[in-house]
Amino acid sequence: MAEVEMSFVEHLEELRKRILISISLVLIFSIASYFFVPDIIKFLTKPVGTRLVYLAPTEAFFTQLKVAFFSGLLLAFPFIIYQIWRFISPAFTENRQKFISWLVPLSCLFFAGGLIFGYFVVVRFGLKFLMRFATDSLNPMFSLGKFISFVTGVMIPFGLIFQMPIIIIPLVKLNLIDHKFLKKQRKYVLLIIFILAAILTPPDVISQVMMALPLILLYEVSIIWARIIE
Repeated sequence: MAEVEMSFVEHLEELRKRILISISLVLIFSIASYFFVPDIIKFLTKPVGTRLVYLAPTEAFFTQLKVAFFSGLLLAFPFIIYQIWRFISPAFTENRQKFISWLVPLSCLFFAGGLIFGYFVVVRFGLKFLMRFATDSLNPMFSLGKFISFVTGVMIPFGLIFQMPIIIIPLVKLNLIDHKFLKKQRKYVLLIIFILAAILTPPDVISQVMMALPLILLYEVSIIWARIIE
């Protein structure tokens, strides 16, 4: 069935509706997550291996609110992506809609993979690297708020980095890049990945490979994907 063309005002109303739904979902999931904040904080701070402190009377309270919001945003992420898709889908043909519709769950899957990689690999290895700077006269003491910001500041960017294969699609479709371009940049990307792995991981090959291999595979998947959709 053909879509009825919407007026500008109707588009604004539809956009408003999707935004309100997304905000409501984040709020609902954040409130629900608040009841599990102690367990979430315990999980997020597990890599530090020591007791944390808070340096201001309000730090613990606001950190709990931040964790609840962060958790609510992550839980609502698939639904927000769906709301975005519902808003933009009428602009595509039926064939394009079918092609893009399966990218929505795939995008969520890659994002979750990035969060998991960021926490279990980058945070843990990164923390070990940073702890090397401790000395007999310089003992590490982490505040709750700063450490949570450190963890989320690693997880979210890696969730976005893992969107690389998804982002490749519109860039290839718009003829901005192709698989040949990605192949030419491969050696520079691999160099950056291994430098990053060497800095953040202990000085052994296994740890460096554990850090670098998923990122390399992600880039190789992007090249293959670009070639398929060209």
